[in-house]
Parts: sequence; structure tokens; C-alpha cells
Amino acid sequence: MKNISLKELLQSYHQIINVYGDFDSCVSGVEFDSRRIKPGFLFIAINGTAVDGHNFIPDVINAGAKAVVCEILPQTLIDNVCYILVESSAAACGHIASQWYGNPSRKLILTGVTGTNGKTTIATLLYEMARMSGYKAGLLSTVCNYIDDVPVEATQTTPDPLTINRLLCEMVNAGCKYAFMEVSSHAAVQCRIDGLHFKCGIFTNLSRDHLDYHKTTQNYIAAKKRFFDLLPDDAVAITNIDDSNGNVMLQNTKARKFSYSMRTLADFHGKIIESRLDGSILQINGREVDVMFVGAFNAYNLLAVFAAASLIELPNDTLLINLSRLVPVAGRFQIFQTPSKVSAVVDYAHTPDAIKNVLDTIRSIQGVHNIISVVGAGGNRDKGKRPIMTREALNGSNLVILTSDNPRNEKPEDIIEDMKQNLTTQDTSRILEIIDRRQAILTALKMAHPGDVVLIAGKGHECYQEINGVKHHFDDREIVVQFINSFNL
Repeated sequence: MKNISLKELLQSYHQIINVYGDFDSCVSGVEFDSRRIKPGFLFIAINGTAVDGHNFIPDVINAGAKAVVCEILPQTLIDNVCYILVESSAAACGHIASQWYGNPSRKLILTGVTGTNGKTTIATLLYEMARMSGYKAGLLSTVCNYIDDVPVEATQTTPDPLTINRLLCEMVNAGCKYAFMEVSSHAAVQCRIDGLHFKCGIFTNLSRDHLDYHKTTQNYIAAKKRFFDLLPDDAVAITNIDDSNGNVMLQNTKARKFSYSMRTLADFHGKIIESRLDGSILQINGREVDVMFVGAFNAYNLLAVFAAASLIELPNDTLLINLSRLVPVAGRFQIFQTPSKVSAVVDYAHTPDAIKNVLDTIRSIQGVHNIISVVGAGGNRDKGKRPIMTREALNGSNLVILTSDNPRNEKPEDIIEDMKQNLTTQDTSRILEIIDRRQAILTALKMAHPGDVVLIAGKGHECYQEINGVKHHFDDREIVVQFINSFNL
């Protein structure tokens, strides 16, 4: 059984206020979930969004916990238990998790990707690029985690520190050289990335999202920026300078700074030469490459991939070749063609900016006639973005069908009412309301004519619909495929 001293576990965390008890004693396990504590374990009491771990300190001591990391000392201290008072239990947890698993991030070339949109695509494509170059690699993403080529189910965009470090440790044990992960704003502000040693950080863009959690745009920006503030001086920081917050991200970073742009001079410059429904021709730093991706937002994603791949020393002579071999990530501008020559685009777009980007892309493609958009908004999330999403959908579509999208604990009808705020009579004449998402998708496909495009936005890769706290199987892509197959019956 593994035993590590408390002093060793906390050696890289420098905000310890005081220690009460034997700091040299060893523990046989580390947990922040009181239900998983065993005799001899260290318990990290974190004040989370739902519950405060400090309330469970008596329970974990009764269960045999040998030590407790906390921000508030219990009124009664128990003999033979070491209490470590810290400024931030969440930050300490990251450092402890890294030490417990042998600092696996230092044994990998670890790249983190943050921003409102593009995280999954960029992290996944970099993982594919590394494997194309002959290296073993790992991936932590919204869609799926991978230990080299072995899939591991993903439940969060960025997992908790113990899970992150366990997975990184498994990557090291599997012989991986590279690892790529999405860094969500929640993860940054909740210190889930503390203690990790990144060699590369990428900023994609920033638009309205998650204000139900962060409350203000400034807090949201600060959460993203914190990732770059934590980068070490041997890392590289890559930012999209076409985004108004691109340079803000790098203001205080110790890492070497690099930029990418589609509009102005930058270390990595891109340009769309030709756009088709099945791909594009891009120019990157003066060289042309034919890719299987469509739209400006994907051009930015590929530019970020090229920049990062260059800077983390993937073989330069094959970068453009491998870029041309990459395929779109599941549920990200995934295109289906019906026998009646209607194109269906399934995309994860669930923010106003993402919807605008996808619709701008569709409209830029030659030969597209009308666009029908199927759009919903998630329940128990930022209500302020709902009418803005509808406005962007109307701006880019001929017809908009408002429907359900993970209503969670809200009534779908109420969400749609929020989405209809501030609409004119002319606006409402181009809107249909169909609460049943399956029927909404099928209606859009049946209404479309040859040359039309149906955008099905919001869920992308997700294979469930969350209603009243229960996840029911539901996959937008399956509905489209079933519709296509119905032509052959």
C-alpha cells in the first residue's frame, strides 16, 4: 500500500497557514469526498458549489481519517489527527493530487486549451496530430478521454484534480509523450488545474457563456486568464489576437508569448482561400492546405492546432500533411446529406457567438439556398443569453424552430418564452415553436427543399436529453440518420 508523508504531499503548495499535529506522518490515501474516506486517509475539506466539505470533518475522523486539510479549523481538535490550515483547500487539492500520483504532468508535454468555443476541437485535433506523428498521446475532453487509443468516458469538460492526475498517471504508464486537455472556466476558478505543469496554453476566443455561475463577464474573463497566470516560464502561451480579450490573457503570464490571426500580422497567420460544404483551402503562413473543415471558426481552430503543434515540437515537415488528414470532431459542424439533397448540420453551438459563427459559415458556402435552424437553450443556465441566441438564429436563418434542449429542472415552455423576448411581429412570422425536439428536427428536415441547409444546434455530440434531473437517451445525429434511412423503406 502506498504511504506518503503530509509534508511531501504539500511541498509544492506554499499557502499553508499553520499545522496542528504531526506533519511528518504518512497517509495511505487522499480524498475530498467524505463518503470515500478509509482509515489512514487524508481528507481535503473543500467548500464547493453545492456542499461544504468542512461540515463532514467529524464524519471522516470517525471513519479513520488521519489528517485533514481545511480553511476553517474545527472547534475541537482530535488527538492523533493532523490538521493543516490553508488559504485555499481547492488549490491545495491540486498540488496534493499531483504529488500523490508522482507529478505525472511533468513527465508529459501537457497542452491546455481554454476559451468559450473551440476547446474540444483543438484539443482533439492536437491529440490526433500527435498520434499521426507516431507518438502515444492522451486526451481529456468534453466528448471522451483517451489513454493513448483506449477510450475513458468523460463526465466533465475538466475533471477534478484527483481524476485529472490519475488519468495523466495512466497516460505516463501507457508510454504517452503528449497530453492535451480542455481547461474550462469552472476548472480554472475552482483550482482544478493547480499543481499541473503545462508546457503549452491556448486561448481561442471569449463570448457570453456561463454567467449563471460567474455572474459577470469580468469574472468569466478572470477565470480564463487565471490559466495563463499559472503557466510556468518554460511554457508557451498562444493567443488569438483577433479576439478583443486575446492580449488580456497574456498580460501576466511567465510563458513565452505567441499569437495567431486571420486578420492581422501574427506569429501564425491564416486565410481562407476557398470554402465548400465538404471542406476548405486554407493558407497558413504562406502555404496552402486543403482541409476537411468548413468556416472561419474552424480556420481559427486549425490555425491554433498548427501553431501549437509547431511549438511543442511535432515534426514540422508533416504538419500540413497531417492537418489535411484530420476529420471534424463528432457533433462539431457534422454534415449529413439526405437523398433529397438537403444538408443537415449538427453542431454543439449553444452560445450566441457560436450560433452566429456556424450560420455565417453556412451562408458563406456557394450553392446554399435557405437555412432552417433548430435551436433551444439549456435549463438552469444563464437566462440572459436566451433571447440573444434567438436573435442570432433569426439573423442567419430563413426560418427558426425553437425547441427543447436539456431543460433540466425548468419547463421547456418557459425557456422558449425567454427565447422569444423582444421579438417583433416580423420576427415571430419566421418562428415555429415545437417543444418535442425529435419532432422539431423532423419537421425542419421535411420542410427543407433541395439545396437548403438544416442547422440542428445545441447538443452536438451529446446522446441524452436531461429532463427534471433525469437523462434520457437522445441523439440529434440518430434522428437525422433515421430520417435519411426512411427514404429507403
